[in-house]
Amino acid sequence: MRKPFICGNWKMNTDRAGAGALANAAARTAREVKGVEVGVCPPACYLEAVIAAAKGTALVVGGQNMHTDPSGAFTGEIAGPMLKELGCTYVIIGHSERRHIFGEADEFISAKVRAAFKFGLKPILCVGEKIDERKSGQTEAVVRRHVTTGFAGLSKEQAHEVVIAYEPVWAIGTGLTATPEQAQEVHAFIRRLLTQIFDAALAQAIRIQYGGSVKPDNTRDLLARPDIDGALVGGASLKADGFAAIITEAAKGKGL
Repeated sequence: MRKPFICGNWKMNTDRAGAGALANAAARTAREVKGVEVGVCPPACYLEAVIAAAKGTALVVGGQNMHTDPSGAFTGEIAGPMLKELGCTYVIIGHSERRHIFGEADEFISAKVRAAFKFGLKPILCVGEKIDERKSGQTEAVVRRHVTTGFAGLSKEQAHEVVIAYEPVWAIGTGLTATPEQAQEVHAFIRRLLTQIFDAALAQAIRIQYGGSVKPDNTRDLLARPDIDGALVGGASLKADGFAAIITEAAKGKGL
């Protein structure tokens, strides 16, 4: 069975003390809940404090973004080698806020995925449609484009290490959530697509998270679906008790 992966994306939130407290709480839950990988992606300025709190625990840490280049005149950006030096394992790439607020194109996101492997990081590749795209029946076309460009140029060994996060944009921070059936339908489509791109064995090995207003009360139903392997959690990951409950419910959803 694919190991469930629950990862908190703190976005541009919390402060240094809060980041340390959240990391300590997540580390405790990671120790107590067996069989679930637990991670957090704090703001870049708190990475060092969070990684220090996670040291010696099962908690993994990731960056929220990175540039394609290892260094250079890119004011305000963070490089993959910087994340790696701090102790990051993962990096979120192609989050809808990067795509739609900051205008990151598919080709740039694809280059970031390839760069992540060059720098020794595992990408969490975000894919998903906007509300108008879902209403007009374009969900599969949009997700196909995001997945195929995101995996372009990767070897099978690299593809195996990618975590996909399906995040319907209309469900992020809105309080709306795709039903477990809607989420499973897209996750199954992604797995079929991966079978076409690579092969069935690799498609079955790649983990696909769901993201979009994940809460303790919907996690178990989501994770009970065969192709949903975890969650990329936004606002709910900023409350230690709520995040712990999501991790616990994820384990129950997978029968752990």
